[in-house]
Amino acid sequence: MKTTETPVPPPAASGAPVGKADGPSAGRPERKKEGHVLNAFSHGFLILWAVMVVLPLLWAVMTSFKDDRSIFSSPWSLPDRLHFDNWSRAWTQANMSDYFLNTILVVGGSLIGTLVLGSMAAYVLARFDFPGNRFIYYLFIGGMSFPIMLALVPLFYVVNNMGLLNTIHGLILVYIAYSLPFTVFFLTAFFRTLPTSVAEAAFVDGASHSRTFFQIMLPMAKPGLISVGIFNFLGQWNQYMLPTVLNTDPDKRVLTQGLVQLAVSQGYKGDWSGLFAGLVMAMLPVLAAYIVFQRQVVQGLTAGALK
Repeated sequence: MKTTETPVPPPAASGAPVGKADGPSAGRPERKKEGHVLNAFSHGFLILWAVMVVLPLLWAVMTSFKDDRSIFSSPWSLPDRLHFDNWSRAWTQANMSDYFLNTILVVGGSLIGTLVLGSMAAYVLARFDFPGNRFIYYLFIGGMSFPIMLALVPLFYVVNNMGLLNTIHGLILVYIAYSLPFTVFFLTAFFRTLPTSVAEAAFVDGASHSRTFFQIMLPMAKPGLISVGIFNFLGQWNQYMLPTVLNTDPDKRVLTQGLVQLAVSQGYKGDWSGLFAGLVMAMLPVLAAYIVFQRQVVQGLTAGALK
């Protein structure tokens, strides 16, 4: 009795087409579908976030060009005409020009001091091993977690005893001390990603440590300096608690103090258009700084991951 055997199919010749179920791309349609769903969800979330952020800004700008009657009667409509007198009234009568000047002096001086001192400390902590290196580094990190509210009362007495109360340079020094922990933490990680061969070649050529730092390493750290500079600029520009406690002189108020004073005074007078104009004036420098340096901020944040 003979048994019938199922013939074995001959092997596929080279170059013969392979079925879709047999190839490595069998699961690609499912993965592509999941990728499309994830992309649609992420893009939808980003669009929703952009709407939530942009619409209030546009509404504030639009309201700053309206008169007081239109603000309450038709808050969502476009202004009948551009009332530039709102801006001039806020700039002159509400003393926004003086507040801007004081803020530029304080933030400009503190930003320069923070970047110079922070970059020097971060470079030493990142490149040199010495006793107490990690202890000093963790002290800076601990300064980031220390709430500023707990230091307001002793800080007031320290600044007062030094004769720096109600002064521009006293506020600059406090801003520098307030911003140094985050600056050192950020730049220490950034300096560790820079190549050491460049600094070693400079030492071989006879360059000193200070010259190597200022002429070689500091220009290489430009993306990180811009990124941390933008973050410090935002924090110092919007700082309200420190100047309220340490700067009670009406002639030396910064922009945040001026906006609060404008909201209180103009609120009783009913000059809401001038209040919105002053609010937009305070927002414009921050928006301009981020728009101009947005690429450098992204490069500085991703440089450590790409190296």
